[in-house]
Amino acid sequence: MLDMKKVKDRLEALKTTSNKSVHLWKPTGKSVIRIVPYKHNPENPFIELLFHFGINNKTYLSPSTFNRPDPIVEFANKLKKSGDKESWKKGRSLEPKLRTYVPILVRGEEEKGVRFWGMGKTVYQELLGVIADPDYGDITDLKTGRDIAVEFKTAEEVGKSFPETSIRVKPNQTPAFDPKNAVVMDKVKNQIDILELFPELTYEELAKVMDEWLNAPESEETPEATTATESTEEPSSDDAGEAATVAAPAAATVTAPAAKSPVAVSGKKAVAGAADVAAEFEELFKK
Repeated sequence: MLDMKKVKDRLEALKTTSNKSVHLWKPTGKSVIRIVPYKHNPENPFIELLFHFGINNKTYLSPSTFNRPDPIVEFANKLKKSGDKESWKKGRSLEPKLRTYVPILVRGEEEKGVRFWGMGKTVYQELLGVIADPDYGDITDLKTGRDIAVEFKTAEEVGKSFPETSIRVKPNQTPAFDPKNAVVMDKVKNQIDILELFPELTYEELAKVMDEWLNAPESEETPEATTATESTEEPSSDDAGEAATVAAPAAATVTAPAAKSPVAVSGKKAVAGAADVAAEFEELFKK
């Protein structure tokens, strides 16, 4: 008998995946955002994912993100062990690249709900450095956290070969949102799991993708010739040259912890009138 629940669940997953623009945020110009706790991992809002870019002109989530076997990684390792310089370089190019996502509210657009900001390694390290600074601490705290001013400039605007993202942590501690705003509260409570946006292929499915790529006609683009541009549909591979500047007292001199290190959280004095926010979310994460 047909399992209707599975059919409905799959339908909803496809709808979510096909509408990524609703859930992903890309900075343009000047914006102010607030990082909020990730419902599916309240202890750490930073979600590290590894992606393969430019395989058949598409982007694929690497199973190595979850320490699972990845046929593309296995192939890359074989190339690197071949002893041939060109094969080693090809193997390096096939290694998955890190992309870190964080759940945010965009100021002025709170009623659009929680969206995910995908950032490169440089911006990620700068944010961790700010949090590790005891003068700032946990800027993601719902009650005593801080907003972040983000300014994005294109490569053309800065006269370089890569874009530039500047972040400035606001000095004032403020609630993440008004707990009396039922619309925003509901949207924050109903955060999606980011893996619904980037489904993981099975080992066999990814092996088939790699096989099709390896056996594609020579006229098709290779990974070296392909540039995966950032869109609302999939993450970008152009962050290797991303520059980030931080305007936050004392934060720029802090050495950012390693990517896998737990985020340092320091206690802060409660902001007046914000206690309801913490209480609401204590209940949220117990459910």
